[in-house]
Amino acid sequence: MPFPPSIARSLASLYLSDEALERLSDLHYQDAGHGYDPFGLHPDFVALGHLIAGPLYDKWFRVISRGHENIPETGPAVLASNHSGSIPLDGAMIWMDVLRKTEPPRVPRAIADHFVPSLPWVGTLFARSGMIGGSRGNTRVLLENGELLLIFPEGTPGIVKPWKERYQLRKFRVGHAELAIRHGAPIVPVGVVGAEEQLPLLHTSKRLGKLLGVPEVPIPAVPFPLPVRYRIFYGEPIPIQERYSPDDADDPEVVRAVAAQVQSAVDTLLKQGLKERNGVFT
Repeated sequence: MPFPPSIARSLASLYLSDEALERLSDLHYQDAGHGYDPFGLHPDFVALGHLIAGPLYDKWFRVISRGHENIPETGPAVLASNHSGSIPLDGAMIWMDVLRKTEPPRVPRAIADHFVPSLPWVGTLFARSGMIGGSRGNTRVLLENGELLLIFPEGTPGIVKPWKERYQLRKFRVGHAELAIRHGAPIVPVGVVGAEEQLPLLHTSKRLGKLLGVPEVPIPAVPFPLPVRYRIFYGEPIPIQERYSPDDADDPEVVRAVAAQVQSAVDTLLKQGLKERNGVFT
């Protein structure tokens, strides 16, 4: 990281309210003995992330959310959300929303595709704010430590959907279901409405993606995200820990059935959100 936690703390202290700073002082995280958790999270950078994401959350996307009572206050859990919008601003807005709306504040540990942590500077900043690479070992340790994971089961295909296919979910991968079963963690479905329209997609470039070391690069029709209204809905937790034993994680049929149930729950939240809104910007 090009600057130490003290700089992040100073910047946050200059611009965040006393109330926000006081809330963040109760942040749940596993200090490994040197101020950072085992995966690089540091509370001062969480505060900096709060500072950076706050204006987007409050002024640009004007996020509306509900269902926060469905997020467990403590213990391991998996937030499973749809994914869209060409760039992962939906992840940032969920991160910000959970951080603000949970008591005590919880940092959702966003699971990123393998190439994200290796991005210069940005990958480190994301890690300092809680993002991790999606290896089996990383997710296992986090759930064993009682952390809250944020997973996008659609993966990269979700953020590069063409305009005509917006809000049509790509088939969910099953990793989130296998993790939840194996570690006895409830799954909270999350539906995000608004992000599909933030950067209308012209096409994607696999050739450019190969040059940059990513699967493909979305080419949007506008140069910056439009000020769409975000709506985030948290559905009722699916009580994996009550229905399955850890050994069920080795049964492909069970894992696929759970993933399909989660996808159906997310789809229901999306339909609900689309029905309720009056327009993309309102």
